[in-house]
Amino acid sequence: MIAEIKPVSRYLSVAKIAEAHPGFTEASLRWIIFNASSNGLSKSGAIIRVGRKVLIDEAPFLAWLKSQGKGNG
Repeated sequence: MIAEIKPVSRYLSVAKIAEAHPGFTEASLRWIIFNASSNGLSKSGAIIRVGRKVLIDEAPFLAWLKSQGKGNG
């Protein structure tokens, strides 16, 4: 029997995602999050809201990001 390996969730603040991925500013990430219901990010499961705090699960966010580039060039 082969065990399935699941990626560990890594929840980061908007500031930490911007720091880890310099291609994004905090402002651009906040705009993406603000429009999450229309751009499909909310369906990806990458955003977690705890009160006013927004955390981003890095792996689903990057998977969502990669899916946005398909068919655009």
